[in-house]
This record gives sequence, structure tokens and C-alpha cells, in this order.
Amino acid sequence: MKNPKIKITVRNFGTMTAELYPEKAPNTVRNFLSLVDSGFFAGMIFHRVIKGFMIQGGGFTEDFSQKQAAAIPGEFRANGFMANDLHHAPGVLSMARTSDPNSASSQFFIMHGDAGYLDSQYAGFGKVTEGLEIVDQIANVKTGRLGWYEDVPKTPVVIESIERVED
Repeated sequence: MKNPKIKITVRNFGTMTAELYPEKAPNTVRNFLSLVDSGFFAGMIFHRVIKGFMIQGGGFTEDFSQKQAAAIPGEFRANGFMANDLHHAPGVLSMARTSDPNSASSQFFIMHGDAGYLDSQYAGFGKVTEGLEIVDQIANVKTGRLGWYEDVPKTPVVIESIERVED
């Protein structure tokens, strides 16, 4: 069975292709693909950008209105899901969450640096296979504070679309 592939198109930056790993996090991949197929991510932004760490999106629109999907159980070792051994290295896609291990919904992040301390704590579910330079470009945008939020790009980094390109 081939791993599903997605294409992430970011306005003014270009396109990344990522491969998803249902063998590592089956429910996470299923949930993410259902959001992709519904067009959920169109017009969302990467709202948190930390160079050398990660870029995070999937929770806010360009006008910084919050948009979330239903929460799913966290598929990572610290939450009792032993199959997920994906290392949080550059390019890895993982689900964002609150301190509640079962609070991941639509927010995801793409690793810019290596963060092994996230292994077993967050549900890694894929990896950028083409266009890692786009992650580098986004990681280098100017950021600041917006209300309660830190590390927000000064100019919105807009996800034009995320679409399935191969099953």
C-alpha cells in the first residue's frame, strides 16, 4: 500500500509535497485527509513561525479568525499509542495540541529544525518530500506579537490549498 501524498500551496512561497504515514498514526492521517478533501485549509495561515523549530498552521484564517475541527485522540507513545516512532526532524508534519493529549484537531506543524524532545509527545504523521526550501523561506519571515499570540508573521503566510495528489 502506498502512502497518501498531499500538495500544500502557499501564496507567494510555492508548493510543498508531503507523504503521510497511516502506519504511524492512522486516525490522524484519516482526519487530516478528511479536512484536506473538504477544502478546510484553503485560506488558512501559518500563524506561528519559529525559525529553527517549526511553522504551525491550520487554526486561523487570514483575518486571524479561529477555525477548528473536532478533536481526535493523540496517536503518540506518551498517550499509549506505541506504533508512532516518527522522529521530529526537519520536514516532519505533526499535530499541534494543547496540554490535553487528546486535543489535536486541525492545527498542524512542519518541523524546521530537529526536536527529538517532541518524539512520543506529539503525533507525527508525515514528512515533506519535495519543497523543504519553502519551509526554510517561511521560517525566515519577520514575526511579532498579535494580541495573546507570539511568533505571528508580520505579513500573513496564506495556505492557498492543501490537496490530495496520490493515494
